[in-house]
Amino acid sequence: MSKYAMFGKLTAQPGKREALARMMLESNDTLSGMEGCIYYIIHASEENEDDLWITELWENEEAHAASLRNESVRELIGRCMPLIAGVGGIKVKPLGGIGF
Repeated sequence: MSKYAMFGKLTAQPGKREALARMMLESNDTLSGMEGCIYYIIHASEENEDDLWITELWENEEAHAASLRNESVRELIGRCMPLIAGVGGIKVKPLGGIGF
């Protein structure tokens, strides 16, 4: 079974990116013990002051789907929603490299 990866993009409400990032970083405690999560990294865009990018790598797509059913993750998403103006991203297929 192949790994599952994606680059997610969250656009915060104007002026709310730092608050959203802090809230999202709370997910580190939740995801650090999540089965199948290899990495979950939040990045602040240097090109747009409202954008956050998330890189995720999971053991498989099922592990990612299970994380979205996790009650702690669902609660965090609910708290973040008022700060989010837009959601986007792409699924990617990891081929290899340093840290993979």
